This record gives sequence, structure tokens and C-alpha cells, in this order.
Amino acid sequence: MKKILISIKDKTIIFSYKTSNSSINNDLINTNIISNNELIFSDVYISENTKIISSFIKELVLQYNIDNLIISKTEIALIILPLLNKVPALNNIYFKEDEPLSYTICEILINLKNIKSINCYTIQPFMIELLDKNNITCETRSEILYMSNFMEINNLVRYSNIYYKSNIRIPTPLNLEDLKDFENFCKINKYLKVIHLGKLIKSEISNIIKVLVKQNRYNIKIIIHENINDEKIINYLKDLNKISKRKYHIILSLDYSKEYLDKNIFKQTIINTLKVCGLIISSLVILVVTYIGISNYVALKQVTKIKNDLAKVVENIDPTDLINEKNKENIKQAEDNEKNDVKPSLDEPVPNKPDNVKLITNAKLAALLSVNEEVVGELKVNNTNIDYPVVQTKDNDYYLSHNINKDKNANGWIFMDYRNNSMNLDKNNIIYGHNMYYSGVMFGTLHKTANKDWYTNPENQIITFNTLYENMEFKIFSIYRVPKTNDYIRVFFEDDNDFLDFIDLIKNRSIYDFNVPINADDKILTLSTCSNNGTKRLVIHAVLTTKD
Repeated sequence: MKKILISIKDKTIIFSYKTSNSSINNDLINTNIISNNELIFSDVYISENTKIISSFIKELVLQYNIDNLIISKTEIALIILPLLNKVPALNNIYFKEDEPLSYTICEILINLKNIKSINCYTIQPFMIELLDKNNITCETRSEILYMSNFMEINNLVRYSNIYYKSNIRIPTPLNLEDLKDFENFCKINKYLKVIHLGKLIKSEISNIIKVLVKQNRYNIKIIIHENINDEKIINYLKDLNKISKRKYHIILSLDYSKEYLDKNIFKQTIINTLKVCGLIISSLVILVVTYIGISNYVALKQVTKIKNDLAKVVENIDPTDLINEKNKENIKQAEDNEKNDVKPSLDEPVPNKPDNVKLITNAKLAALLSVNEEVVGELKVNNTNIDYPVVQTKDNDYYLSHNINKDKNANGWIFMDYRNNSMNLDKNNIIYGHNMYYSGVMFGTLHKTANKDWYTNPENQIITFNTLYENMEFKIFSIYRVPKTNDYIRVFFEDDNDFLDFIDLIKNRSIYDFNVPINADDKILTLSTCSNNGTKRLVIHAVLTTKD
């Protein structure tokens, strides 16, 4: 844990590390007031309380009429800058550390609409252009603008050079700064097709592929310009090429010099044959990828059309009569189950309902009953594409291959476990959906919940699940991937101890401690989908917190 000191001087707010041995007062929740113009927060406290700290900084800026900001260390900037989006009075930033300004910080700055100027030690030319396009002036303290070997040999001076570059050369050996700039290049560039390497270095090839995969850059060809005749190295390259082509559509190839080929004509003939085979295979891969791409595009269009049609139904249908009819049917069914002979007319007011019967209040979902009588709710997961009506039928198979219109469709639909009661929720309420990863429909974006940037955002930790009878919010307390198993899709429990043992089991699997208490009388929501090509399950559990 590091301590960040906030101090104010001459209409300037300063962020720096606290280097003294003074302790942080636990009674003040990781803060320690030093004086009227100085405060200390731990970096952990800031990351866990971003809204509070952002509001606090805003109040300080307004109170002291501050418009300048000084940041002593780059790593502090990565913590503090994202908090300034709602602090409009801060216009000028001074980066005190004598280090090049990183592209990551540059990305954050262009999203801060209030920033007008910055001062830093040095910065790459293309970042100055990017800042200028966003009306941020940049002043450097070093006369020589910083450029890594990678940026220099590829003449990546302007932002447009980076964006449109289709061929690049990577220097060897590849130092840390070159690797960082290559990763930044991959974030910006949209047209890269070929990478040239002067020689084969195993660790550097591995690092290059890792960066390409991390930035979702596929269909890239890496050409190694080296006269290699060591059979072990050639076999290593062949094996790596097989793996990279299969997993990432990244192709590795050797380019021998003319002098070498003249001396090794027979070997080159073999290589040319392999190249032809590679071209054929590449063509087949392109065809397969194109087919998959078209299929995913069609899937996305189909689901988008269905959702648009459902929105029109909600807009154009008055569900009042349908709600009254369904409420009377529900009450009558409950009374029949209790051996009650009362049979209300549909033209009469709704009679007094039994205690275990809820009345339909959600007009939007009631309107959708005209499309499918098996609609039971609607599910929304923040910052994903998941925002769908939920259906339920007599088994857990039908909606794996049918959509909400009951048409045969490989996307299926989002559905509730057939054992659950949508009127009076069970202890564990389970919702399933296909992981349509490439098209992003159904639970195709649920994988985002396993990313740290997603699950540490408090806004994302709330899942909305509304039924015909009430609107509810659930707070996430566990996220994990697990090999195929049925132990997390239990609906019924012997007693409170059995339920709490179940909670301990699924909590202990979580990739993150959400610190959410669960009691014996709580009800939880479970989202389940396939992961890792079907070998595992991605599971999210959330506890009911509010309802109306």
C-alpha cells in the first residue's frame, strides 16, 4: 500500500507520494489529515472509492479556486487522472517526473474534456498531434522529442503514419521501450498486415505474438529475414507457426537472401513448395474466417431485428386487459390449488388474492406475453450487450435452439431454469444463455465480467432482473470459471445450513473477493454459460439487494 499526499499551494493542487514514516489512521478509513491544506489517502482506498475521491477533489478545486494540477510520478497519474472527468475547473497539468509521457496517459487525457494544456519532460511527436486534435496544448521541458528505435526506423512521427501503416520493421534486439511502443502502435493501427524481423530470437517472437493477441490483431504475417539452416531452429519455427496459425491466424515465414538461395537451390525449391501449400491453407483459412464472420453478422442482425420488433410491440400494445386477465387466472389457479371453488368472471374486478400470489405490475413484460406466453422477466448486465427478455419453459433444452419467437435458431435465447418459480423466487434462480462470443449476442459478452477492469467497477457489480411481478437489483458476490459440473445449479436446499454451505462453495471459487455478506434468508441469481470452447462454465452469482 502506498500513501498519496494531496496538498494545495497557490491555486495549485499537488499529488505526490508521502515518503515520511507517518502512519495512516485506521479510524479515518485509510486517510490521515496532516493540515488544512494537506491530506493523505492510500492508493487502495482511492481505487476502491473513486466516486468519493472524485467528489472530494472537485470540492477542493472549487473551494480554493484551483485550475492547475501537479503530478509528481507517472504511476500516480494513472490513479488520479481518471477521477478528474467531473472536475471542470482543472485546466492545466504539470507532470513533474523527468520521464517520457506514456500513450496510456495520453489516452486518458484526451477523454478529460476540461484539460487545456499539459507540461511534461518529453513526449513522442504523434502524441502531440493527438493532443492537439483534442484541443490540448503540450509543452515539453526537453528540446529533443523522445522516439524509440521502433518508432524511428518505421518513421512513425505522425498519428496518421501509425494509423495507416501496413508494413513495419521491428528492431532486434527488442528492448522494453520498443515493446511498449509496438503495443501502443497495435492499439492505434487498423491496417497492419506484415511485420519484418531482422533475425529470429525466440523470446522476442513470443513477445510480439503476445502483444498481437492481447490487442486482438489477427491475420498478420511475420517475416524473418535470416538465413537459417539449423534444423532444430527451423523445426521450432514450424511448430510455432502451426500453433500461431491455428489459434491466432498469425503466419510466420522465413525470407532467405538471394546469395543464400543461389547456394541452396534445392532447399529453396522445398521452401517454395511449402509456401504454396501455406498459401492454399491461408486461402482456406480466409474462407473459413469469412464464413464465420458472415454467420456472426447474420446472427447479430437477426437478434437486433427481434429486439427492435419487441420494442415496437411494447410501444404499440396496451397490456391492461391482458394484465387483468392473467392476474385473475393466477388467482383462480391458486384458489383451485387450495380447493377453493370461487370462480371470478373476467369482467369482474380482481378478487382478493391469496398470500402466495403476486399481481402482474410490469406493463412492458406483460405486452411481450402477446409475442410469447413464456416470457417471465428481463435481464440487464451493465457494460455488456446483455439486455434481453427472459423466457421459461418445461425443460432446459428448448430455448437452446429456439428464439423468443419460438423459431428454430442456433443462437437460442436467454432462459430461466424450468425448476425456478418466477413469481416467488427460489433460493437460487438460474438463467442460461449461449456464449455467442464472436457475434456478441445472448451471453456472448458475459466473458467481460471476468476482466478486472469490469468486475472492480462498482457500477458493473449490479445486475438488474425484473419479472412480471416486481423489479429487482442483485449485487455480484462471485465470478468464476469451472469445469463442467452441476453443483452450482441447485434450486432446492434441505435447510439454512445446506444453503450457507452452498454459498461458501461458490464464494470460494470467485476470482475476486467482492466482500458481500450472504444470509440464510437471502435469494440469489445465477448466470451460466459455456467457456473455453465448451470445456468449462463461466458463472456469475449475485444476491438480491432491492426490489419494488
